[in-house]
Amino acid sequence: MKAIAPVTRVLLGLIFSGFGLNGLLQIVPPPTAQGAAAVFMGGLTASRYFFPLLFITYLFAGAALLVGRFVPLALTVLAPIIVNILVMHLFVPSSKAEMCLAVLVTVLEMYLACCYRAAFQPLLRARYDVVNGSRPLGGFQ
Repeated sequence: MKAIAPVTRVLLGLIFSGFGLNGLLQIVPPPTAQGAAAVFMGGLTASRYFFPLLFITYLFAGAALLVGRFVPLALTVLAPIIVNILVMHLFVPSSKAEMCLAVLVTVLEMYLACCYRAAFQPLLRARYDVVNGSRPLGGFQ
């Protein structure tokens, strides 16, 4: 099992680094969206900031996974993106290849989250003490 985690990490890193580079450099043009997907993508494109920010996030998170540094942070940053990818492909008609890729990155993310679960345990506590006894802003407990 220990040998699977680095392979999974590198594979997920390659996927996101590759899509990040492709999105920023337009090496391979993206497939044209149709129907509801075209409307959705058109709205995101019209914002002008969304896709560059998304592709930069892909690139940095993918690079962190490839290098093996800040892996829990990269997984945390990618988690909502992956959820959005999966939900979009579930509810907006997509090709089988797109759906398979969405399921693949979801499974890889979930597996790596399990492998690095010790890093996430402090985040899942209902209460957490403030460091050095200082009080939070506003004096709330």
